Formats: sequence, C-alpha cells, structure tokens
Amino acid sequence: MQNFTTNAINLKSYNLSETDRIIVMYSKDKGIIRGVAKGAKKTTSKLGGRMDMLVANQLMLRQGRNLDTICQAQAINTFKNTRNDLDKMVYSMYCAEIVNSFGVENDPNSEEIYELFYKTLDAISKSKDKTELLLAILKFQLKITHIAGYSLELETCACCGGEIDKENMYFSSENGGTICFECKKHSIKAVKLHYKIRDFLNTLLQLDFDAKTRYDELATERICEFCFELLKRHVEQFSPKKIKSAEILEITK
Repeated sequence: MQNFTTNAINLKSYNLSETDRIIVMYSKDKGIIRGVAKGAKKTTSKLGGRMDMLVANQLMLRQGRNLDTICQAQAINTFKNTRNDLDKMVYSMYCAEIVNSFGVENDPNSEEIYELFYKTLDAISKSKDKTELLLAILKFQLKITHIAGYSLELETCACCGGEIDKENMYFSSENGGTICFECKKHSIKAVKLHYKIRDFLNTLLQLDFDAKTRYDELATERICEFCFELLKRHVEQFSPKKIKSAEILEITK
C-alpha cells in the first residue's frame, strides 16, 4: 500500500465503529476522497478536531482498496470565525454540499475546485457583514457551476440564442440564464431581471475570485440576497444531488 500526501477540506463524516470515523473530503489532487480516521472519536486522538467538518488539512494517507487511511493531518485553516456564527456556518455547509454534489473522485478539475472552495470558506470566515458574506457565495455559485459545465448564459437568450432587449430581460433557471421577452412566454418560472443585475452577475462570473470591483462598494444586502436566490435555483437545476442545506437557509432567514 502506497502513502500519498494532499491538501483536503472535510465535507462530512460517518461513524465506522465506536472509535473510528469515515471522513469525506475534497482534495486538491484527487477530488473527492474518503479516508478512515482511526481512533478519531477518542478524546486522546491525535487527529481529533482536525477531522471536524470544514477544516482544511495537509494530509498523509495510506492508499487502500476501498478506503484510504488517514495517517497524519496538519490543520491549514479551521476557519475559526465561522464556527460561532450561525449564518457563516450554514452558508459554508451549503458550499460544502455543492462541492460534494458536483465533485467526483479523480476529478480533472480538482485543483481549481479546491482553490475556489478554500477561498470561499476563507472569505466567509473573514466577512464583516452579510453583504460581504453573500458576495463570496455569489462568486462561488457562479464559478462552481461554470467549472462543472453549467455556466450561466448572461449575454444572449439562453433559450433561442437571440439578442435581449435590456428593458425586457428575464432570468430562467430552467434554461440556464437570461431569456428574452418572447421566450419568457413559455417559461412559467422566469422572473424579471434588471440589466444592472445581469451586469453585476456577469462581472462576478468573468473576474477572478479575489478581484475587487466597484460592486464591492455598490452591492447591498438586498441585491445580494435576490441574486443568491436566482443562483440557488440555478445550482439546484443542475446539481446531481439535492442540496439539503438550502432548506436550512430558508429557515434561518
């Protein structure tokens, strides 16, 4: 059995025995991996809190036939400011569930998704208010769906491919983006979209996660919440699994 090292973020865990846990992680090199944390439930465990959800670790694992074994774990970031804040915790769990849904084993996009996920969790942890938090989530939603091949169409009509009159623009999660007035007649769930909101989302999609824009100052909590709901529906439309934490977000509003 070979040992290997990687950076990974804990997504969730299961009890394997009275003392052992199975940790599901998203790794920088291999995408989704599952490892046995032996003795992790013991108070004297060397792994201990490093196996908690939403901790980024540098790991050494021993490769197994079905499950790897976690030999060593060194915490890179525990995102500590998130753990005593309900909003930050729930939104971080939401992102983790999306990564677990879109991510796969031996993911060819593993490094890009890992870096996006890490930056998102770090930005959530450091956010000073709800607007900053939501801006990080919006970038994550836009970019994770883009990487997964379900990028929003924000330039032309996602239904017919035609140009869109900016005064008659609609958003349709069913069609994957903006649609024109004529196509809206066949889309019951489409909602009216102001062209400035479209421009806002397009800017966040096109620029790097760390890029600063004028929207960092102009965006309000209300606008970000509206955009979050649009993108939440877009994620749910294409997610291979149901995003259960989205229901918790509804309760905590």
